[in-house]
Amino acid sequence: MMGKVVFQTLGCEGGKQIGVATLNVEQALNALDLDMVRLLTLQLKAWQLQDEIACVVLDGAGDKAFCAGGDVRAITQASLASPGEISPAAATFFTEEYQLDYLIHELGKPVLVWGDGIVMGGGLGLMAGASHRVVTQTSRIAMPEVTIGLYPDVGGSYFLNRMPGKTGLFLGLTGYNMNAADALYVGLADVAIDRDNKEPLWDALAEVHWQDEASDNRELLTAVLGRFADSALQTGSQLHANQHRIDALMAGSIADIHTRLSLLETDDSWLKRARSTFLAGSPLSWRLIDAQMQLGAQMSLAECFRTELGWSVNCCAYGDFCEGVRALLLDKDKNPRWQFATLDEVTDAALGKLTRSPWDANSHPLRGL
Repeated sequence: MMGKVVFQTLGCEGGKQIGVATLNVEQALNALDLDMVRLLTLQLKAWQLQDEIACVVLDGAGDKAFCAGGDVRAITQASLASPGEISPAAATFFTEEYQLDYLIHELGKPVLVWGDGIVMGGGLGLMAGASHRVVTQTSRIAMPEVTIGLYPDVGGSYFLNRMPGKTGLFLGLTGYNMNAADALYVGLADVAIDRDNKEPLWDALAEVHWQDEASDNRELLTAVLGRFADSALQTGSQLHANQHRIDALMAGSIADIHTRLSLLETDDSWLKRARSTFLAGSPLSWRLIDAQMQLGAQMSLAECFRTELGWSVNCCAYGDFCEGVRALLLDKDKNPRWQFATLDEVTDAALGKLTRSPWDANSHPLRGL
């Protein structure tokens, strides 16, 4: 029986190898659970130290998804067992997930992610840290956490705050589904390749004479991917075409944004869907996402992960996360009973409870990043 993550090495001309990790829970759209996080962490650390491994590839089984997110059901069930308290299981999962994401960012060796199909939530956490991120004509990339009472974590505080204009805030509040061109525009992807060229690309990677220096190998990988780049997939970004419109919609306070989106009338299907997703989300999450975007682009990657870990475990214990997951994924009644029915009802105290770190600097689980 195949494992939840399948590890292989691809021999290359010149004697070097490529380490390939394939998320292998196709029926769950390759969503990450704690076992998968631990398997990936152990293997990536091993490959990081092996001189013969020149490059690492992350892929997903099947043709529907690279990774549709994290195993939020398990986190929810653990959190519901200890209401009003930070669940050790939730703290463990988020801690180890963020450590894995940070490892990918800092691996040193080039990391290629084949971001075909659905890439959401935890999947984007894996992809965002890779040095070479590939999207295809079927890529659908989003951070839809507002719908489950969370916020864009897994490094969202870092990469959303570095996007053009108010795009990061728009993506966080609306869960907008990006296509390949959108992902290229906001900096979440590096190259768009036709999915039918996957096997020829793999063959081309095996023909590369990889070097000993990681910087040389990054350049070699960039060159190979460039040969397969599909210019047709680089066009058609709604985010790019509507940047000024997005900036205007996202201007001012979160109350201003809520009023603007509530009153918005449009025939554009992409914007109607974004509006509907926002209005169906948690008002507490709206406030939290707005606070997240006030962090700015000055925080380091490690600081962002340390901040997010506290916010995430607090969302499980005190926020709308469990109710959002119940309504959307467990009972599937799509009728969440949020703590606050409207934005005006969200108190500063409730927001403060989510943004206050449960740990001091010396006891923080991610202090070693």
